[in-house]
Amino acid sequence: MDLLNVCVAGATGWTGEAVARAVLDSADLRLRSAVARSAAGADLGAVWGGPELGVPVFSTVDDALDDVDVLIDYTSHTAVGRHVRTAVVRGVGVVVGSSGLSGADYEEIAALAEEHGVGVVASGSFSLTAALAQAAARLAARHLPHWEIIDYASATKPDAPSGTARELAEQLAAVRRPEYAVDPEHTAGHPEARGASIAGTQVHSVRLPGYTLAVEAQFGLPDERLVIRHEAGTSPAPYVAGTLLATRAAAARRGLVRGLDTLLLSGD
Repeated sequence: MDLLNVCVAGATGWTGEAVARAVLDSADLRLRSAVARSAAGADLGAVWGGPELGVPVFSTVDDALDDVDVLIDYTSHTAVGRHVRTAVVRGVGVVVGSSGLSGADYEEIAALAEEHGVGVVASGSFSLTAALAQAAARLAARHLPHWEIIDYASATKPDAPSGTARELAEQLAAVRRPEYAVDPEHTAGHPEARGASIAGTQVHSVRLPGYTLAVEAQFGLPDERLVIRHEAGTSPAPYVAGTLLATRAAAARRGLVRGLDTLLLSGD
């Protein structure tokens, strides 16, 4: 069996550590390197407080990509764009688990991936159940013309909307634009109270203590309402299986795939 060499950027973070451990436990994946600025120069096992694993930690993605097939990025909204572009230009596939990239960013990344012949798989959430919720929302949008999106996160989440909410809005826009009885821009009083327009969909972000992560698409018709909601708990476990699925897919593809649901529904 050919092993895929993997680098995890953010391997000391909440999700990144769980994913890196899962890579170590996978028969067809090898954790070749890791990126964590605060632990650069150390062995990843020692950084985790255990025995050495033979996995070097680097301060930059560019330094960590030698002999790497796929980069998994779970870093931050400020760094992810730079990391993805660096890897693609180096001919390394990428799994994008960090939020913060716009539709315009992804258009550029798609072109770069095609140019350099590598695969990029990006998803606002690599939870399997979140992916199925997105697929259900896309189906609903074909039949229900009115919808809005609400995303929930803890008070400390620095970006809004969440990557999952942004991706969902862009996916629904590919189905059609929602209809509004009153255009949000023409709202009297404070139009900003109607949320941000993302690809034509009004998206509302709640940031309060007590929330972990959740996103819901609300669809309405006269005298009835459909809510498709995904909630995540307090551990990174929901994101591991989907990330590994995407890692294998990125190594076998060329170009950009948006959304884990796209992979699930394609059967790859």
